[in-house]
Amino acid sequence: MKITRLEPFILHAPVTRGGIADSTHTLTHWGAPGVAIHTDAGLTGYGFSGTHAHLPTDRLIVACIVDSYGPLLMGQEIIAAPREPAALWKKLHNDPQIYWVGRAGIVHLALAAIDIALWDLQAKAAGLPLWKLLDGSATKRVEAYNTDGGWLNWPLETVVSDCKRLIEEEGYRAVKIKVGSANSSEDLDRVEAVRKALGPGIRIMTDANGRWTLLQAIETAGRLADFDVTWIEEPISFDDVQGHRRLADAIRTPIALGEQIYTAIHFREFIHAGAVHYVQPDVTRLAGITEFLEVADMAHGAGLPVAPHVGDMAQVHQHLCFAHPAANLLEYIPWLHDWMEHPARIAGGFYIAPQAPGAGTTPNQRAFKEINRI
Repeated sequence: MKITRLEPFILHAPVTRGGIADSTHTLTHWGAPGVAIHTDAGLTGYGFSGTHAHLPTDRLIVACIVDSYGPLLMGQEIIAAPREPAALWKKLHNDPQIYWVGRAGIVHLALAAIDIALWDLQAKAAGLPLWKLLDGSATKRVEAYNTDGGWLNWPLETVVSDCKRLIEEEGYRAVKIKVGSANSSEDLDRVEAVRKALGPGIRIMTDANGRWTLLQAIETAGRLADFDVTWIEEPISFDDVQGHRRLADAIRTPIALGEQIYTAIHFREFIHAGAVHYVQPDVTRLAGITEFLEVADMAHGAGLPVAPHVGDMAQVHQHLCFAHPAANLLEYIPWLHDWMEHPARIAGGFYIAPQAPGAGTTPNQRAFKEINRI
């Protein structure tokens, strides 16, 4: 089949309770700038990135998809073979004109959306969910941890009650709460209160979103072990490999990161330095599924678990977790749930293996109405 048309789109989905915040960001909507890749076989593949719904930069992403990558894609023959998208990915990634202006950032996010759409096409052409195309197993258990109950702008009592609801009413056995307040004692109070409310059998993850200096992280994250915290995520500046290594040597709580890492090479630096314990690649930050698989293989080779960041709201990542041996744990945030034709499903705190052909990225009719309006 050949690519006949690219149809860019931008979807902005509202977040929980009208607005959330972590230590560095405040947002009211989650953005999904992306592309529909149409073919002469009548199949369409969908892929998108994940942003803070800033329309000017979302427009830059879709403009890069159409104007920079579009000429390289139009008329391209897509061969129905399990790993074929990787070959086209190399052509796009290594194009000398595009490579010159960016090996991360907007160019990478645009390539991510394209690569996801190509894999979606490949799985649909095979009549298989992506995880089956990648030789995954439906019997595998992929645990979900919920991040949508621990936002930093919520009062402590709201955080505690929402975390309890996720455990007692929705069946989760793991939750994540945000830290990185102006006063570190408030962070420790939050973690202590949630631990006391949930008891010892529930996993608690924490996330500072890069807010702390190294000294602050040593002081504050160094005390998280008292509350049996599974990990501290992005404790300091996202790009600081040596700082994370020094922190890993200084504290007992494991370090998780990857949300803001855009390339496999950068992941390799953190892994080889011993600066990360839980590897969190994101298909919408890396250049799609192709580069994600490279990072997951790298982590697996180093004996590290993969727990993807959920910039795609788990639509693609659930497939990759069912397919890859290093990934048994996946974040969940429901912001795109009502906008997908086949949204991710969770029962008893575990993901249910998707059965529809594709990568789970096809928007539903409600989304198409919003896309057309934007």
